[in-house]
Amino acid sequence: MNTEKSLLIINGGSSSIRFAFYRVADAAFTILLKGKLHNIGNKTTGPVLTTNTSDKPQKPDIRENTYEHAAQFLVAWLENQQEFPQVSAIGHRIVHGMEQTEPQEITPELLAYLKTISPYDPEHLPEEIKLIELFGQCHPALKQIACFDTAFHANMPAVAKRLPIPRRFSGKGLHRYGFHGISYAYLMQELESLAGKKAANGKVILAHLGNGASMAAVKERRCLDTSMGFTPASGVMMGTRSGDIDPGVAWYMMQFEKLSPKEFNHLVNHESGLIGVSETSADMQELMQLQTTDHCAEEAIALFCYQVKKHIGSFAAVLGGVDTLVFSGGIGENIPQIRSGICEDLGFLGVTVDEEQNQNNKAIISDIAGKVIVRVIATNEELMIARLVSQVLN
Repeated sequence: MNTEKSLLIINGGSSSIRFAFYRVADAAFTILLKGKLHNIGNKTTGPVLTTNTSDKPQKPDIRENTYEHAAQFLVAWLENQQEFPQVSAIGHRIVHGMEQTEPQEITPELLAYLKTISPYDPEHLPEEIKLIELFGQCHPALKQIACFDTAFHANMPAVAKRLPIPRRFSGKGLHRYGFHGISYAYLMQELESLAGKKAANGKVILAHLGNGASMAAVKERRCLDTSMGFTPASGVMMGTRSGDIDPGVAWYMMQFEKLSPKEFNHLVNHESGLIGVSETSADMQELMQLQTTDHCAEEAIALFCYQVKKHIGSFAAVLGGVDTLVFSGGIGENIPQIRSGICEDLGFLGVTVDEEQNQNNKAIISDIAGKVIVRVIATNEELMIARLVSQVLN
């Protein structure tokens, strides 16, 4: 029996909103329209709207370049697309779910719960809630489904979840959650599709490297550890996020630089990482072009590769070896030099790269003599959300 339906997928980030319309028929997902509204909050360039149906980016007329006004514009814009009237449900990526581990329909109770945990992720949850409420106000009869980024990591061992702080805080939800879980779930499905069940059941390190970057160690399909912890600002350095830093840095910044907690949060989320070290750009492609003449850009690139390399080594220890290393995300999928820099000197783990394959962005870039299969797999969070939404509706 044909069970055709259409879904709208909303993937809200801290400064961008990705969207996609899918037609779903008999478990087949067909993309109808996709795009993103990005540079939200950027006072220099202003918001930019790009779609797969137009070669020319649009500069939307938004009254104020805030997330709320950008969200209002995008909801109205999506309503005017020819695909919208056929939509039977909207799927949302929710970055932080805390104890929520399964995709589910958004009820008033769930929305109230998300509002109570917003302080745990002030960079994402408030904006994601705004999008849910906007669609709910305009289309109250339309089902909305929450898909949680933290769910993939929910079954991590207790030792990987625990924070080394006084035990009383764990009862308040202070432990390591992990993020980018929707991307990781998709990558594991793709790995099985490409390489079979044996590879997917093996010792796998997933590297989601983009403006937001994280890694996960997976064995027998269970996540054993991940680089991000209590918040998405932790782990390896990113475009504008610091990644892991000495807690004493917070004390120093507040005591001697007189930063308020809010200002420090902004510092580690929006002024650090690649942009902080390079002082020029958070965009890895731009830094690659600058590195021969700009020492700070060169140092930012080297630090990024170094931190990812360290996590591969530590995750190999957690897994007891490595069978497959997967690169994904905007950086991991598209910049061969970064993959080379990360894999350099990892031969002792069995990681060796065929540079010709790597430079040509082939699906498998490992040397034939290497023990570890190194793959490049394009992630697709929107498709994974559509699959999860379809499961809930069925």
